Amino acid sequence: MTWDILCRVVDNHGDLGVCWRLAADLARRGERVRLWCDDASALAWMAPQGQAGVQVHPWPEAAPAGGLGEVVVEAFGCEPPLAWLQAFGQAARPPVWINLEYLSAEAYVARCHALPSPLMAGPAAGRTRWFYYPGFTPDTGGLLRETDLLQRQSAFDARAWRHDHGLADGALAVSLFCYEPPALASLLARVAQAGAQLLVTPGRASAAVRALPPPAGLAPRWLTARPQPAFDELLWACDLNCVRGEDSLVRALWAGRPFVWQIYPQDDGAHHEKLQAFLDWLQAPPSLRAFHAAWNGLAAPELPPLGPALLAEWRACVQSARQSLLAQPDLVSQLHAFATEKR
Repeated sequence: MTWDILCRVVDNHGDLGVCWRLAADLARRGERVRLWCDDASALAWMAPQGQAGVQVHPWPEAAPAGGLGEVVVEAFGCEPPLAWLQAFGQAARPPVWINLEYLSAEAYVARCHALPSPLMAGPAAGRTRWFYYPGFTPDTGGLLRETDLLQRQSAFDARAWRHDHGLADGALAVSLFCYEPPALASLLARVAQAGAQLLVTPGRASAAVRALPPPAGLAPRWLTARPQPAFDELLWACDLNCVRGEDSLVRALWAGRPFVWQIYPQDDGAHHEKLQAFLDWLQAPPSLRAFHAAWNGLAAPELPPLGPALLAEWRACVQSARQSLLAQPDLVSQLHAFATEKR
């Protein structure tokens, strides 16, 4: 089938990152994919080699000359252009129209997953849009997971990676991909106290670190932008991963290493409940809940020391969650079956 994926960028690491992983995974499974995006510039470093079977186009004003694909994925409620809505309404056999929603562990996800939303007015009146929710449980759409992920992970040599990146043997390695967390100064102090090596991703994370006075003994390693497979390897190689948003949260889960998540902050505070729902699903121990509360501004910005016992407790929690996720079908497998059924 031909898949049209529509993406409007809010956070180019997140929205575009999810859409690219989806597009590339579909193409590797033999599907034809057109990714339509209002700002695909981040793909220059996120996916510099591209992917056979994926075509990247600017945000469209008109419907494709040859018609829409068999499946149209509207990522995160971005709303198709008027010309596409008209094409939906006029097609003798309209595409399967799927709204791929944001990831959440909240209870409404299972209730709303795969529900139809008939359009009652406008140029696409009479057509149906389907709401598709990624999630962490079998009654949701699952998570993005490439078919070769476990093979790549098994073949990865973390010690060699650390050596190639100039990291000392045996030293704690902490990756940092964040916005501007309230407890960042506390984390830097704890990293310095533990004699750990901090690997800082470019962009907002590096700007936030540079804006603070560095603790004595801390010499951050400033990373360059890296493609998605190389970002995965960074998470596999580190002992603690600080991640943000949606895409890197999923990659941290697959990495199976201790991590702390900075959820995308919302003005109305809705992200607080979303964070708590995720920690409930994760069955996070009290220490990990407290760390997340401080990291996300829900408690005083003071973090505990990064000791071996703490990280071991978190690692056991993440590994248990990872095993439960591996027992569930991945998102692309489920999405393909869903689209095929609705055709």
